[in-house]
Amino acid sequence: MDEDRNTSTFNISYTNFFLVGFPGLSEWRPFLVLPLTFLYVSIISANALVIHTVAAQRSLHQPIDLMTSRLLGVLAFFALTRSLGVAVPLVVLTSRAQFCRTAVIRHFTCEYIALLSIACGDLTFNNHLGLAMRLATVSFDLALLGTSYTRIIYAAFQISSGGARAKALHTCGSHLLVILTIYLSGLSTSIVFRVAKTVSQDVQNLLSAIYLLLPGTLNPVIYGVRTREVRQHIEKMLCGKELAREAREKPERLQNMRVKGKLPG
Repeated sequence: MDEDRNTSTFNISYTNFFLVGFPGLSEWRPFLVLPLTFLYVSIISANALVIHTVAAQRSLHQPIDLMTSRLLGVLAFFALTRSLGVAVPLVVLTSRAQFCRTAVIRHFTCEYIALLSIACGDLTFNNHLGLAMRLATVSFDLALLGTSYTRIIYAAFQISSGGARAKALHTCGSHLLVILTIYLSGLSTSIVFRVAKTVSQDVQNLLSAIYLLLPGTLNPVIYGVRTREVRQHIEKMLCGKELAREAREKPERLQNMRVKGKLPG
């Protein structure tokens, strides 16, 4: 009888799932809406502002003798191919798995490791493949980034101007700090999920949130606020709109003051 029950349970595979976010903070869930909504709106708005500024200001399309349209297309194709090469095998494996334990995902996204936690059957290959691909991509990306930034730093030291050299090193340092934080948090999530079972689900979700949300949050800061040319154009655009608004409102204020008798007609 028990064997029949287990067999029938295993044959059931859920197709609709419920995300619970941070399960340990269920009582505070209503209060998480405001900061998360503010974060998402800020990410979208800030990135959209930077993209609009760069697209609208032709002077920011430099250097063109290095970043040509052809090179940009090759890099975009390479990034897309790399991402699909990592995601497609994991998606195919996950689609073949059965989810008979529960339809509740103790996470705020349908992340690969979150789905594995509720899957049934032998998932050894899935676990090993996921970790291997994460290690391979992190190692490859960091090696490529390390090579690129080593050449950038070497070129920066060849600059005679101390101010330009300091600016290049400062910018590279900010980029590397963010990159290391993103990749290390993503790698830590995979390792913690597979090894440290005593770590709470909320801590695992927090690590996931770091590498999922941090890039979108910091990219406008690094490539916008901390880039002088972009920052100047944003300030000019925002201040220009403010001055135009004040110019439109000034005659109205003067007219209202005349009506009230505070100014001579």
